[in-house]
Amino acid sequence: MEEENWLSRTQLLLKEKAISKLANANILIVGLGGVGAYTAEMLCRAGVGNLHIIDNDIISPSNINRQLLALHSNIGKSKVQLMKDRLLDINPALKIKAEEIYITYDITDKILDSDYDYIVDAIDTISPKIGLICFAVNNNIPIISSMGSGGKTNPALIQIADFGETYNDKLAKTLRKRLHKRGIRSGFKVVFSSEQTNPSTFKLIENETNKKTMVGTISYMPALFGSFMAAEIIRSISDITDFEYSNL
Repeated sequence: MEEENWLSRTQLLLKEKAISKLANANILIVGLGGVGAYTAEMLCRAGVGNLHIIDNDIISPSNINRQLLALHSNIGKSKVQLMKDRLLDINPALKIKAEEIYITYDITDKILDSDYDYIVDAIDTISPKIGLICFAVNNNIPIISSMGSGGKTNPALIQIADFGETYNDKLAKTLRKRLHKRGIRSGFKVVFSSEQTNPSTFKLIENETNKKTMVGTISYMPALFGSFMAAEIIRSISDITDFEYSNL
C-alpha cells in the first residue's frame, strides 16, 4: 500500500501554491514554553519547511500544567532539544536550526539572521523580548509577539491586534513604556487577551534571575495563544483570505 502524503488534508484546504509558500518559509521562534512550543508545532504540522528555534531553559515540574513538552519523564531535559526531536518526528524533511542560548538585548543583532519571513516572540522576560522586537522592527521583518496568557481564563477574549491597540495586559503596559523610549509605539502584531486579570493571581518570587513574579495559569490559554500566533503566520504567508459563498 502506497504511503499517504501526510500533508494531503492541508493541501486540500490551502491548495498547492500555499503549500509551496509554507514549504519555503523560514521562521524564527524564540521561547519554547507554554506558548512558543505550540506555535512551533502548529507551524511544522502545516508544512513550514524551515524553522530556527531558540530557548535556553529545561523542563521543570511547574511547567507540566501548561507546556506541550512538559512530561514527568522530561524533567531536567533541554526544551530546545526536545522540540527539535519532536518536530523532526512530525516532518523528517524539516530544515531546523536549534540553539540553546539566552537572547539578551545587546547580542540580538549578532546572533540572528535577517532573512526570516516571520519571527515569533514567545519570550516572557522583558529585556530579551524588547531586543527581539527591536531587531524585527529595525530589519523590517514581520513579527508576532505574545503578550500575557497568565491570569486569564476566557478564550473568547483572545485576539490578534497591533501592539498599539492592546489593553488590560500588564506585560503590554510594561513593554509600551520601554519601547516608546526606542521610538516604537505600534507597527507589529501581538496576540493578547482583553480579559481583566485578578491581582490575586500574581505572586512575588525570590531567587529567580529573570523573573520577579509568578502568575497563575490554566492549561489551555498558552496553547490557544500559540495556536493564534501560528494561524496568523500561516494565513499571512499563504495569502489566505476568508471564503465567501457569495463569490460562487
